[in-house]
Parts: sequence; C-alpha cells; structure tokens
Amino acid sequence: MGSAYTPGLTVSGDTIVRRIRRLPIKGEVLVKEGQVVTPDTIVAQAKLPGPLQTIKLAEKLSVEPKEVQAYLQVSVGAKIAKGDLIAISKGFLGRFGKREVYSDFDGTIEALSEVSGHALIREAPIPINIDAYVQGVVADILPAEGAIIETRGAMVQGIFGVGGERVGTVRVAVDSPDKVLEAANILSSDKGKILVGGAGVTYEAILKGVEVGATALVAGGVKDSDLIKFLGFDIGVAITGTEQIGLTLLVTEGFGFLPMANRTFELLKSMEGKSGSVNGATQIRAGVIRPEVIIPLPEHASGNVAGEKAMELAIGSPIRVIREPYFGKLGTVTGLPAQLMAVESGTVVRVLRAQIEGSGEVLVPRANVEIIAG
Repeated sequence: MGSAYTPGLTVSGDTIVRRIRRLPIKGEVLVKEGQVVTPDTIVAQAKLPGPLQTIKLAEKLSVEPKEVQAYLQVSVGAKIAKGDLIAISKGFLGRFGKREVYSDFDGTIEALSEVSGHALIREAPIPINIDAYVQGVVADILPAEGAIIETRGAMVQGIFGVGGERVGTVRVAVDSPDKVLEAANILSSDKGKILVGGAGVTYEAILKGVEVGATALVAGGVKDSDLIKFLGFDIGVAITGTEQIGLTLLVTEGFGFLPMANRTFELLKSMEGKSGSVNGATQIRAGVIRPEVIIPLPEHASGNVAGEKAMELAIGSPIRVIREPYFGKLGTVTGLPAQLMAVESGTVVRVLRAQIEGSGEVLVPRANVEIIAG
C-alpha cells in the first residue's frame, strides 16, 4: 500500500523553525544573510505614498484659477512645512484686499491645477516595517521583499488562536494541565508575560490578562460563548490574527474546557522564565496556518534546513482528532486499513484505527486527525 500523509501539529522541545518575513509591497531589505536578529529587529522596510491633500488657492486668494501661478511663493516639487506661506495676492494698490495662504500640511507640492486653482500637497511617505518576530539568524534574503529567519528552540502549535504576533516571558500560572486559568491566577506583575493555563481560560481571566498587560494566554481550551463575548463577534471560518484585542489567545486542544496534553504542559513548564514569540493567526482551510509559541534556545541553529512538510502516518504515530465525535482527544494509531470504508455520514473514505484516550480503540477518517510532531 502507498504511504499516507497528514498535516502535523508540532509540540517539540528542540526543532528548527523558519519564518518568512515579507513586505506587502516592494521595499528595501535592511539585514544581511547570517546576521543575528532579535524579535524587534527591522528586517525590511517599504514606504507607502503619503495622503494627497488639497489647498483651494484660487478660492482663498479670490482670483481666477489660471491666475494662481502668478501668486505662488513656492514652486511645484518644493518641500513645505505646516504654516509656510505658499501664496499671496497683493490686493488693490498693494494694500487693500491683500490675501495670504499658508499650508495646513507638511509635505511636497506635487501639482498645481490651472483648471481648478487647487494645489496638491503630498504628505510624507508612510513607512511599513517588518520585524524578525523571533530571535534567530537570517537564513536567506528575499530581494526587495524581506528575509527568512531561522531559529532553533521549543515550539508548540495550537488548534486555534486570536491576536497577532507578540513577544513575552513564559510563566506557568496553574499547577497542573487540568486546572482552568482563572482571573485570580493572573498577577499585577504579569505584564509582558506569556501565561500558561491548563484545561482552559475563563472570560474573566481574559479580561484580567488585558488589564495587566499580559502578552498572551495559552490554555487547553476556551468556551466558544466566552470568546464571542470577549471579541464582540463570531469568528466564523475567516483567518484570524489581526484582532485588536490587547493580547494573543492560543488554545492547544479545542473549544470548551479540555485538559492540556501533559506533554505540552510539561514542555511549556520547562521553558518557564524564557522569552518567546507567540502568534494567534489561524487558518483551517487551504494553506493551513497554526497558532504557535516559539521559544528559541540560547544558541540557535543557522544551517540549511528543509522547510516544514507533511509527515507520514504510521502505526504508533501520536495523533489528535480535529473533528467530532472525538474532537480534541489524543490517541495513537493502531491500524491503517487499506480498504475504503463507509462512515456514519454515508461517505466512503480512508480510515485509521486508533486508541483514543477515554474512548478505547475506534475507527476515524484519516482526514479527521493530525499528527503531533515531536
């Protein structure tokens, strides 16, 4: 029979991670291959044209549009500051009805229209900066676009998350993977911390995390109703990660209160006090994006490493079920039947046999599981 492959969910204390840091438009790369970077190192920068502002010179000077050029005190292309005199009419006999026009903006005079009598002022370019996100080494340069950052360290990928890229120090806030992270577990000194819970995180704890300035909350699960209440809207199936919510929330097992896998909890516990990068961005359709916590080792790798790839599913592979009725449960593959089988929905699919925690040995469609990669 041919090999079977399935997406992997990484939970590892020592792995190589590469992250592409790319500008949305062409720009300038500010780092060199082999350079050591920190999360806040700017690796590339681009500049968006500044907004275009209009000054109605003809109207302000009380002259015809075609006459404006004669009263202009600066030339097209000149840089000006807010408050600079840009045009003046001398009025009758140089005294009566004299009018002066000052700029309301900083920028450059881009054009003067003889049809409308308007001056167009282009404000300063808006910089777009892309940082390294993780501590590591520049493994490769993407000319005019960005760079690939490589690091070696611990990595935990979750099932779902919200909130964007942040950096903080890991603190385990509960004493076991089956304990729910409550507001009382969050301290006033937790500003800038990646707080690790157990079976879940309460709505009150999320609010407390925002209040004290925590970087992120990582737990086994979260109640869907609490998440909607906190966000103010239902996530649906859209990609997450851009929510402006004050912190990043990452769950490792699923929705509801689900004990964090002991392996994941112990790994995060072993990293307590270390600085890491976290991102809640999640996409479950084509081009899967997983929320993640990355904690670099003191000495990160800088060699050539292949990119992430799908892993072979085999007997003994540790898995997590990602759909009902065993959603969020962990197990081990015990069999890979070659023949297609009909499932409850009536669909004929390829399945696997697995020993699932608390459920014994069951048949599960292969599309409903993911490997937990070490």
